[in-house]
Amino acid sequence: MIDDIPRDVEGGAGLRVRALSKRYGGAVALSAVDIDIHRGEVHGLVGANGAGKSTLIRCLAGVIRPDEGEIVLDGVPVTFDSPRDAERAGLAFIHQELNLVPHFNAVDNILLGIDLPATLGILRNREARAIAKRALDRIGATFPLDVRVEELSVGDRWLVMIARALVQNASFIAMDEPTASLSDHESEALFRIIRELTAAGVSILYVSHRLDEVLELSDRITVFRDGRVTDSTVRGDLDRRGLIRAIVGRDVQPTARRARTAVTRTAPIFQAVHVSDLPMVRDVSFDVYAGEVLGLGGLVGAGRTEVARLAFGAAKLDGGHFVLGGSTFTPTSVAEAVRHGVALIPEERRSQALLLDKSVSFNASLAALDRLRYVATLPFVSDRRARNRTLDVIRELSVKTEGPGEKVGRLSGGNQQKVVIARWLLPGNKVIFFDEPSRGVDVGARDEIHTAIRDIADRGVATVVISSDVEELAMLCDRVVVLHEGLVTGELEGEDITEKNLVELSYGTTYATEEVSR
Repeated sequence: MIDDIPRDVEGGAGLRVRALSKRYGGAVALSAVDIDIHRGEVHGLVGANGAGKSTLIRCLAGVIRPDEGEIVLDGVPVTFDSPRDAERAGLAFIHQELNLVPHFNAVDNILLGIDLPATLGILRNREARAIAKRALDRIGATFPLDVRVEELSVGDRWLVMIARALVQNASFIAMDEPTASLSDHESEALFRIIRELTAAGVSILYVSHRLDEVLELSDRITVFRDGRVTDSTVRGDLDRRGLIRAIVGRDVQPTARRARTAVTRTAPIFQAVHVSDLPMVRDVSFDVYAGEVLGLGGLVGAGRTEVARLAFGAAKLDGGHFVLGGSTFTPTSVAEAVRHGVALIPEERRSQALLLDKSVSFNASLAALDRLRYVATLPFVSDRRARNRTLDVIRELSVKTEGPGEKVGRLSGGNQQKVVIARWLLPGNKVIFFDEPSRGVDVGARDEIHTAIRDIADRGVATVVISSDVEELAMLCDRVVVLHEGLVTGELEGEDITEKNLVELSYGTTYATEEVSR
């Protein structure tokens, strides 16, 4: 059980935000925001991408200074000039893209930046290690302390971040899209830890687009829209439909299933033939046809992302091969795969796909540099051509941005995802892999991204969607191939793409395979 942390004497708000405002030029990111976060509660924070959630968190974290308003902690107004100030005040922040050093072990990551016990300036390693172990033991972590975090599952990496917050003696922890990459089992383990933390008096700010989780976990929920608080409610006052209405300002109709009459299956554009990359990919085969959206389903760690990386030349095949346009294809590099018309839009857009301090135009143009040269034989890119192409894809994908010159790091998650998609809107592409395309985006951006994927497929591109979201697979895909521990356990099509069938196949049950085949 988590150690007790003193609560407010009156049980009131440990953290108050009053009239907080932030502007970027003429754009209003926050407008007179008021929010109270009580000790020992889970406070849900929801809103569309670009609604102001991230700006609020950056203000609380000391990353940026608000233009107006105040932050009050335990009744005392505070000013955070740096993240270190927020950390010393007991505030911790766990972002969607986990801030870990991959080649450091768990202990080193937990203690990174922490004031550790030392004698005459010499670190007392045994005591430091004991501090990290106590924090991990408190949240039920069982992995070895000396393992490098790049070898841990995403769920265990989250435990490392939570342990770091506990070592900081945090009384407030903000979690941004905590279950976006977790399996169901890992998510349930996280929920248990959250409940234990709040029982000990820790405040949790839970930021997520997974509304069912927000409704189940949160004691109170605050809704942002266009930089303003538009609703604040307690558990039970809103259902999922009401919460969506509060987020978007109107009723949203359920997404219709993709029409499945347009795909003509003659010769496949892309095939995986007994592909392997041990231990994650053991034997995977599937076909993709022109104009088709094929889903790859399965649990986290089933080998879906690894198959996409093999096709993209980002990993080396142990066995098997691909077939592209009727010819055997075994890419040895990303550059080779791109030349042959294979694209991958990765799950971790911020760390794997985008240069956040570069412009929208720079990021959207990276795959098209050969087409944007002044002269084909010279390595000089035409800024005018790059800008015009970027304006075209901004309009086509409805990217919300100040313009091609805006830094992509300032865009919302959904709009960043659209910029990555825009990069690969190129003539000559034969197959595009989308890895968790709607991860961490709001319902409106999700529909727009789905529309873009369908449009790409309608152009005759073989389109593969990797998703842990059953609804996304059912609504978007013509067929779904399901993987379990690096093997194909079954294939679903049309009305057979149901949660029951997907879950059973994801766990590799023989019964599900037989039932679907009938």
